[in-house]
Amino acid sequence: MLAYLLASYPMTSTTFIRREIESLERLGLEVRRYAVRHWDQPLVEPTDVAEQQRTYYLLSDNVGRLIAAFFLELASNPVGLGRGIALWLRLCANKHEVSPRMFAYLLQACHFRRKARVDGITHVHAHFATNPTAVAMLAHVMGGPSYSFTAHGPDEFVDTASTSVELKIQRAAFVLAISQFCRVQLVRASGMEYWEKIRIAHCGLPLEDFTPEFTFSEENHDFVCIGRICPQKGQLLIPPAIALVRTEFPNVRVHFVGDGESRVELENAASEYGVAQHVVLHGWQHESAVKQLLAGSRALLLPSFAEGLPIVIMEAFALGRPVLSTFIAGIPELLDNKCGWIFPAGSVQDLAAAMRSALRAAPAVLVEKAREGRARVEQRHDLRTLSPDLRELFARHSA
Repeated sequence: MLAYLLASYPMTSTTFIRREIESLERLGLEVRRYAVRHWDQPLVEPTDVAEQQRTYYLLSDNVGRLIAAFFLELASNPVGLGRGIALWLRLCANKHEVSPRMFAYLLQACHFRRKARVDGITHVHAHFATNPTAVAMLAHVMGGPSYSFTAHGPDEFVDTASTSVELKIQRAAFVLAISQFCRVQLVRASGMEYWEKIRIAHCGLPLEDFTPEFTFSEENHDFVCIGRICPQKGQLLIPPAIALVRTEFPNVRVHFVGDGESRVELENAASEYGVAQHVVLHGWQHESAVKQLLAGSRALLLPSFAEGLPIVIMEAFALGRPVLSTFIAGIPELLDNKCGWIFPAGSVQDLAAAMRSALRAAPAVLVEKAREGRARVEQRHDLRTLSPDLRELFARHSA
């Protein structure tokens, strides 16, 4: 049986993981959900609320079982525990840290190894090369199931030595990268000898749930920006960019869907540049509301400084909307000027120029770009095409 192990799950930003699991289950693969902890924010999507009830949490409200698992492993699996401690010490050395958090990884691995054995788990897959992959790796060397992981970026590539990415790749049954850029970063962290072990597996959408609407109005000057409001997303550049285009386009508006640590700064920037009336903050919204906002917009706007390959770009394309985003990470593998506007990250002038071009574009031009975007997600990011290959890969390791 296959397990998925995540850090915090479900979250508003992990819808793509839920869809991936559901697509595998529709193909007949049984999947158990495990996570380190509950997300610390309210869930707004009913499907995520139901998903939370199906997820077993290793750390949240579980300290007693974690401590007990360590001593049970000490008594019943001393050799395996010794291997786990030896590897754990390497993780600590790479991290230059011996802390409660690092001890928690070891305790979680003890508990997960025992829980996986009871639940009949033969392979575990983690998303992101962070703490869930560390727990899966430690459990594996202690005698637990084989493991694999999907890497996304950008945070995973900031300090790959301290997060022991090479160790995680070495011991994994296989590794998945969501883009060619991601694959290259993993190889940089580990070496060319792992090139074949690291496979590209694009994230996908259930395209049957996304009906494109290729209709645009000259009067529609609304953009939508979706994602956590944080420094790496570059949203603070949007208010000054609006200030540069509003003279020509006084009805321009940007709808922000999401929340985060930079929300107050964004509100302050909107006031500072005198564009508060052009900025609409919606907070986190359920999936149907996000689709409605996207489908009713002129385009998706995503001026990110750091990304993997954003799912929201695929969603915009699937709904028949062009995209404005930046030349970073895996984004140019999907987006170019045939299906939107792509510009250098960190430049207010270039961001404003892209917005101005999108606002000046005739409906026929927007339709042409939108149809190209839809064609690309149909070709590269359709779960109906991607899931059978993923199921076959997991099935070979979950027998």
